[in-house]
Amino acid sequence: MKVVVLGAGIVGVSTAWYLLEAGHDVVLVDRQPDAALETSYANGAQISVSFCEPWANAWVPIKVAKWLLRDDSPLLFRPRLELAQMRYGLAFLRECTSAAFERNVEELVQLGRYSHARLKELVPATGIEYNRLEKGILHFFSSQQDFDNGAAGAEVMRRHGVDRRVLNRDEVLKVEPALAPFGPNIFGGTYTPSDESGDALVFTQKLAQKCFERGAEKRFNNHILALERRGDELAGVRVRTPEGRTETITGDSFVVALASYAPQLVNPVADCLNIYPAKGYSATLRLKQPEKASTVSLLDDTRKIAISRLGDHVRIAGTAELAGLDTALNTPTARTRCEALVRRYEALFPGVADLSEPNFWTGLRPSTPTNIPYLGRSKKLKKLWLNCGHGTLGWTHGAGSGHAMAELISGRKPPTDFHFYGV
Repeated sequence: MKVVVLGAGIVGVSTAWYLLEAGHDVVLVDRQPDAALETSYANGAQISVSFCEPWANAWVPIKVAKWLLRDDSPLLFRPRLELAQMRYGLAFLRECTSAAFERNVEELVQLGRYSHARLKELVPATGIEYNRLEKGILHFFSSQQDFDNGAAGAEVMRRHGVDRRVLNRDEVLKVEPALAPFGPNIFGGTYTPSDESGDALVFTQKLAQKCFERGAEKRFNNHILALERRGDELAGVRVRTPEGRTETITGDSFVVALASYAPQLVNPVADCLNIYPAKGYSATLRLKQPEKASTVSLLDDTRKIAISRLGDHVRIAGTAELAGLDTALNTPTARTRCEALVRRYEALFPGVADLSEPNFWTGLRPSTPTNIPYLGRSKKLKKLWLNCGHGTLGWTHGAGSGHAMAELISGRKPPTDFHFYGV
């Protein structure tokens, strides 16, 4: 079949790769001049199968209420007169129960395990290097209450077969000795040795290049305008080419992997996707003293940020801002949130990084109320497939989502108990 993949982030490029592996012809379409230049560009770099808890849980509404007026809060909610935000918010609140949390964890763990297995096959098969570190993820806590909550969360994950270990302060510092200067402020942590980290941008761009070497058609710098419906099936996708012409790309199947922009394209003609953008931030710093920097990928519970080593640089990423499709970095709120990332890193690792030229970035995480992505067949339009809504777990779930999509389009059942959308 000829399959048109819309979106060239980690999810879209992985889908293209596995479709080629399955013997299909592939057209990869994106508005950017290269792959991974939006949501996948400068994320937290973590492959976090074991740290995949849904945002919605029983205690989040209280925390969000406390954070409403703080520009540097981990989760910033800016109420808007916007139907999409209200719809997302109401559905999110419905998921803030213990039963829903357990159900959603099970789904995310299933997809995460499946995806990690595919990534471990894909990396040696392609030989791609991307500052990969297989040293696990360490989550540390700066108060007894947060540590107690973290230990309870670890127990939930262990019920689903995840090896998340609860550590005291000394054990945390043994796993990552670079945290020693901050050690007196650490009450404990949790650690999963099977998780890893690496540069999603580098990996995705190298994988995209391998797709084109295998014959995929590159349609970059093509702005996707609309899906063209004919009766109960998708007839094509209308794009604007780099020369300014309007064209319709046809195919036997179409995969929407457009992250936060998927609802704009899909909702007018097919399924009503409940995906809302969560604006995240990151700072990438050059290391002045790399020997004193962490190598284990970290989660700082107090600030809800991820810290990952990328060669002679470090990536600090996190926070979420529910404020629509805003990607501005020059607003007072954006500056406050970016500067908070740098200040926190300096507090944890004083003098280790060069703070004079931070590389700030912001991207939109495509969040669903459950954190479970739309992965499967459209319920309303033939020939349309969905691979979107991965939230903060696009890098974690990228390989598995791409492999599963290729299997489903090829008429096969992916080897996982994850419940696929529309299938």
